[in-house]
Amino acid sequence: MTATGPKAEVAVREATRADLLKVFRIEKQSFPQPWPYAAFERFLDTPGFLIAEDADIVGYVVADSIPNHGTSIGHIKDLAVAPNRRGEGIGRLLLSRALSALFVDGADRVKLEVRESNGTARSLYEAFDFEIHHIVPNYYDDGEDAYVMVREA
Repeated sequence: MTATGPKAEVAVREATRADLLKVFRIEKQSFPQPWPYAAFERFLDTPGFLIAEDADIVGYVVADSIPNHGTSIGHIKDLAVAPNRRGEGIGRLLLSRALSALFVDGADRVKLEVRESNGTARSLYEAFDFEIHHIVPNYYDDGEDAYVMVREA
C-alpha cells in the first residue's frame, strides 16, 4: 500500500444490482456467517453501499444511518475485500469513503460490530479513530463475542 491508498488504481462507486453476485461471492469467501444474498438487495440505492473495482469488483462496504433523537447514527454493517486483494489498502479506501458518505448524510457518530478475534479489522478501525464502546457476548452464531466500536464525527 502507498501512503495515499491502494497499489493498483481502484475506483469506488455506489453498488448496483449487477454487482450483487460478485459482492455475494466475496462475502462468502470472507465470513464464516455470510449475509444472505437478499440482505444486499435491501441496501441497493443506499449511498453507503459502495464497491471497489479495477478490472473486477475487489471489495465492498455496506453502511447506512438511522435517526436517533434528532441526530443520526451511522452504521458500518459489512466490509470485505477479495482474499487475493487484501493488504493493498482497499479496505481502508472503502472505509474512508463510507465514513464520508455517512458524515455528509448527517451522522454525528458511526458504530460497527467486529469479531473479537478479527485483529486485522480492529486495527483498521482503530486507525480511523474507532474505540471499543462495549462487548456483546455471544453475538455471533458460533458464540464469539463482538466488540461494538464507535467513532465520533
